[in-house]
Amino acid sequence: MTISSNKENNLCVISIDGEIDASSSIDLDSKISESLKNGERKILVDCSNLKYISSAGLGVFMSYLEDFESQGIKIALYNMDDKVKSVFEILGLIDLISIVPSKEEAITLVS
Repeated sequence: MTISSNKENNLCVISIDGEIDASSSIDLDSKISESLKNGERKILVDCSNLKYISSAGLGVFMSYLEDFESQGIKIALYNMDDKVKSVFEILGLIDLISIVPSKEEAITLVS
């Protein structure tokens, strides 16, 4: 599993490649935390290569929802596989975090 981030215009793009389980969720948490510490206010998460996410990985996103809202941070996940998306749907996270099919839609949501 690899998590990388880069700056595109005024957006922080976090790309996930592989599976997020209990051990790799720490890396995801670190990457999001680092982005917030760097003052990022518009975050895109590229899920094109995300194959699996455990409850620990979902917990990382859930743990930041209040921070995102209170600090005015906009985040959108995009290009998510249907199987992975169904996990977000089952837990009701689809109503709390924006998940869209394309990068273009994600950019529109956070802009």
